[in-house]
Amino acid sequence: MNYMIAADTDIGIAKTTNQDSLSVKVLQTPQGRMVFAVLCDGMGGLEKGEIASASVVRAFSAWVENSLPSLCLHPLEDAVIRAEWENIIQSQNAAILQYGARFGTAMGTTAVVMLITQSRYYLLNVGDSRAYELGESIRQLTKDQTLVERERELGNITEEQALLDPRRSVLLQCIGANPAVYPDLFFGEVKPDTVYLLCSDGFRHEITGEEIYGQLSPYAACDEFSMKQNVRRLIEWNKERQEKDNISAIVVRTF
Repeated sequence: MNYMIAADTDIGIAKTTNQDSLSVKVLQTPQGRMVFAVLCDGMGGLEKGEIASASVVRAFSAWVENSLPSLCLHPLEDAVIRAEWENIIQSQNAAILQYGARFGTAMGTTAVVMLITQSRYYLLNVGDSRAYELGESIRQLTKDQTLVERERELGNITEEQALLDPRRSVLLQCIGANPAVYPDLFFGEVKPDTVYLLCSDGFRHEITGEEIYGQLSPYAACDEFSMKQNVRRLIEWNKERQEKDNISAIVVRTF
């Protein structure tokens, strides 16, 4: 299996700093080509969110450089990936908390992290940045760790109400805000001719799933140039519709 990748980020129409951080790369390993992607949304209402998001991206990038090569000498195990990624999250949570205490400030970040191998994907999520799979339709792979999502699951509000709820940005989990953080991990089969999308919440608030699918489905994502172009088009639609947050996305197409 081979991959095409594209990514883009935008400060948006209201903020003075882009607090999103991201990285995506195709890797050559003893188990074949892989893709590693990480996207973090520094907390918009907290100071120095860009420091928190960049720190988590650097930590996972260091794992790719220093730990993944040796893991790839043997078949990858879900439990090992889970343990190492959870350790990174806990270490980053402690480091960001310590930094904030040292400088008398508050900051935090979401994280969505994905490793795509020849047969399996490994996915971690903290907060409300998301991962989607686009094949014959669009499917959300992660679950938002938000107050509104919990209310929807409990049946207190409907799906339609959740989309408009003013509390939709209230997080139950993020990295760097509290002593305890609980990431969600997901595992699944990688499919050919499929697109995997990682995005910050600013990328999806003002556009629909149908619009995302129309621009980034396997039928639309024919090459890296068109993928990049279509991500930019969706970003501009968000801005035209007055999205106030930073806007970021990573796209990976298998073929």
